[in-house]
Amino acid sequence: MKTSTILKTLLVALLCTSANLKAQTVQLVQQERKTSIRGLSVVDDNVAWVSGSRGNIGISADGGKTWAWQQIKGYEKSDFRDIEAFSDKEAIIMSSGTPAVILKTLDGGNTWQEKYNKTDSAYFLDAMDFADKKHGFIMGDAIKGKVLLLETKDGGDTWSELAGAPDALPNEGGFAASGTCLRVNGKSISIVTGGGVSRLLTSPINNIKWQASVVPLTNGAASRGAFSVAFSKNGSVIVGGNYSKDAVADSVAYLFPKQQAGNKGSFPEVSPAGYQSCVEYLTGDIFLATGTSGTNLSTDNGRKWVKIDGKSYNVCRRAKHGNLVLLAGDGGKIGIYKP
Repeated sequence: MKTSTILKTLLVALLCTSANLKAQTVQLVQQERKTSIRGLSVVDDNVAWVSGSRGNIGISADGGKTWAWQQIKGYEKSDFRDIEAFSDKEAIIMSSGTPAVILKTLDGGNTWQEKYNKTDSAYFLDAMDFADKKHGFIMGDAIKGKVLLLETKDGGDTWSELAGAPDALPNEGGFAASGTCLRVNGKSISIVTGGGVSRLLTSPINNIKWQASVVPLTNGAASRGAFSVAFSKNGSVIVGGNYSKDAVADSVAYLFPKQQAGNKGSFPEVSPAGYQSCVEYLTGDIFLATGTSGTNLSTDNGRKWVKIDGKSYNVCRRAKHGNLVLLAGDGGKIGIYKP
């Protein structure tokens, strides 16, 4: 094939790829609630829950188009930074700050039962995830050199501190930015950290033994590091950066070729355009990432990213059972990803 023909073919392919990526959009559906949303759980293509500051909870039954809001009585000062929902009736929320509380509802938020309460300011909860409806984990900032890991085996009714939690390095911690610095993936649990150092920590759920890999997204600043991790069959994608300088696109994503920690990773060929607080695996080779700098999409397992929306969001999540993808952020902002 002639060189000119090859160049034309490559140009057409590039233009087609660019057009396909530009077709991806985020539709803003709500920006009227005075709450900063960082907790988001999408159950299916209809049911979704969000949690935020000032004790606010939102529930949608129509795929995120409209929302019913409530401010939980007695918790008006709580910042609920993560939520795990199992249906339109059952959900668990956790707060960051003091007191550290975990609440559960079985009736769609009409009533909430307190399942955990720590008034000690050393307890600061960052993220929550579940292996199944009964078995879940919550990560918190390190206490006495150990990452705080809470575990439940009864659907969130009781929580205990996991004895085999990993050691924390000096000034290392998690970011309570989107509830995704902790992920339970199949039979393993993974944590990403930042601050003094950034690492990916991974262990089997039923045989706790931690492996660690350094993630080069931090320079020792308290505002910088790895904020979120997501997995596909081809490996893990980690995003973060510096939330105090969110337009800086240097060192905001890192890739590991396999899910297990301990492997050598690499930076993307084209990084997301600025700080990202959350990354979510969608399907195939597609990952979505978002942050205060905007939303970015990769169709090749995180190697190249294209910015598809410039609005600020904190979190993006895909439906556990379905294809709905939602985003949420400050000012009660909620968006729907349109592929």
